[in-house]
Amino acid sequence: MNLREKIESDYKSALKSKDKIKISTYRLILAGIKDLDINNRSGPEKKETDENDIKKLLKKMIKQRSESIEVYKKGNRNDLLEIEQSEVNILSEYLPQQLGEEETKKLCSEIIEKTGASSIKDMGKVMGELKKNHSDLIDFSKAGTIIKDILNNQ
Repeated sequence: MNLREKIESDYKSALKSKDKIKISTYRLILAGIKDLDINNRSGPEKKETDENDIKKLLKKMIKQRSESIEVYKKGNRNDLLEIEQSEVNILSEYLPQQLGEEETKKLCSEIIEKTGASSIKDMGKVMGELKKNHSDLIDFSKAGTIIKDILNNQ
C-alpha cells in the first residue's frame, strides 16, 4: 500500500469513527495531494505525483503547523495549540522518524569532516550533502543551527 492509499484508508476509518480532528486533517492532506496532482499535470514538466512529492507536502504542512504552534504559545491560545499539535501528530505518522538532537549533531559533525568544511562559507556544501543522503531523517532548521555552531567554534 503506497502513501496515498494509506492516507485515503485512514481517512475512511476516521469517517467511520467520527473523529472530527482526524477527518479535517485528512481532508487537508487529500486536498493538498489533489493540488499537487493538478500542478504536476498542468506544469511544463508533466508527471505523476509520487511518494516524494507527498512527503514534501507533509513536511511543509508540519512546518506551517509548527509555526502556528509557536504563535499560539505566545498568545496563550491553548485551545488552538492543541488542535495544531494533534494535526502535527497525525501528519508525522506518514513520515519516517526524524533524528533527535544528538544524532543530528553527530551526523553533521561527520559530514563536516567528510567535506572538509572549515568556515560558514562551506555551509552550503554541508547542507547539500545532508539533503542528498539524509533528507527524510533530518529537520533542516535544527541542522542549520547545529552546523553554524560547529563551524563557528572550529
